[in-house]
Amino acid sequence: MIPRVVITGLGVVSPNGIGKEAFCRSLLVGKSGVKRISRFDPTDLPVHIAGEIPEFDESGWVDPRERKHVSRVVPLAIAASTEALNDAGLDPAAMSLEEQRQIGVILGSGGGAQEFSEEQYRLWHSGHVKQVSLFCIPSGTMGTISSEVSMRFGFRGYSHVVTTSCTSSTDAIGYALQHIQAEMLPMFLVGGVDSAITPGIIKGYSLLRALTTSWNDAPERASRPFSADRDGFVLAEGSWMFVVEEYEHAVARGARIYGEIAGYGCTCEAFHRVRLSESAEEPARAITLALQEAGLTPEDIQYVNLHGTSTELNDRVETRALKLALGERARSIPMSGLKSQIGHAQGACGAAGIAATLVAMEHGRIPPTINLEVPDPECDLDYVPEPGRTARIEHAICNCVGFGSKNSALVLRKIA
Repeated sequence: MIPRVVITGLGVVSPNGIGKEAFCRSLLVGKSGVKRISRFDPTDLPVHIAGEIPEFDESGWVDPRERKHVSRVVPLAIAASTEALNDAGLDPAAMSLEEQRQIGVILGSGGGAQEFSEEQYRLWHSGHVKQVSLFCIPSGTMGTISSEVSMRFGFRGYSHVVTTSCTSSTDAIGYALQHIQAEMLPMFLVGGVDSAITPGIIKGYSLLRALTTSWNDAPERASRPFSADRDGFVLAEGSWMFVVEEYEHAVARGARIYGEIAGYGCTCEAFHRVRLSESAEEPARAITLALQEAGLTPEDIQYVNLHGTSTELNDRVETRALKLALGERARSIPMSGLKSQIGHAQGACGAAGIAATLVAMEHGRIPPTINLEVPDPECDLDYVPEPGRTARIEHAICNCVGFGSKNSALVLRKIA
């Protein structure tokens, strides 16, 4: 029998709340975490806003003397991981060497250490060579993120970073699921982290015309998935981490269980670097594969957490994909888009959506898609506008679509 895999710990550092309780409160009432950028002066840029977390105190998680040697994603990941481990009732300091070897770390990140690398290049080319970090090369790689987390907690199992664009953290959780199903390790610290909010990255996305430029004076209204007047996404940062483990392992240690990861599907359209195919066939197939692994049909689903970037093409194609995968049932399933509240946390967005889905399951409340004032006629599903909705959720789909034609979906099951 294939082992079942469950989520037993949750940690959050989000634009709309630091800590899972703050995240939960903001999520369910539809509080926006989008604000004017404070980390640098954005005045000369076309975009002045982001889902930034200025109140996050990095010094509480990384020694200030070490901060110049690591990207901001490291303290974000360590903070959310610490909460997830505490939430799961785990104390890494009390673990034996053998126990440490039985826990792996898999993180999903799209921007990764880009923020760190951009700063190092700026220092170098502006003549401040003495300020460049000794570790500018190793700390500028993606793999260093999971290494820093593994070193902090002493975990000696796999230590991997998945970087598949916007689907990164969804895939990281899917890979943890597969590793546990294959009985390679019984437990993982897994999730997503990103903090790629810099002048260079804003300029790069602006070249693609991917970011909204219409709401600099009203940040909280800027992220508008499925709305007729949407004109691009809002960059965001954050970390959402989970403890996932084999079901019997969790039961044996008396762990609280948030839910089961019942199915995972991923596909590639092999179509374009950034554009989605209008056919929507491959994102639909990813959803179908996840449902098949879970042994479910569209009729079993009570909620869909949407990718919903607030870009014209993405929202339209995602809507089409859901209709293809779920048939007529798509029109009667409530769905909502977390990015309306926090913006797009790039490779961490899938983990953010899974955290939001767990909150919805636990509280019996679907979080609203805020700023949905005039829906696009081509986006005609039930996106649950404000103020949200009461619902009993037994099974849910978390959907993700990314650059490079990548598509990933997870199915979550509530365990009574």
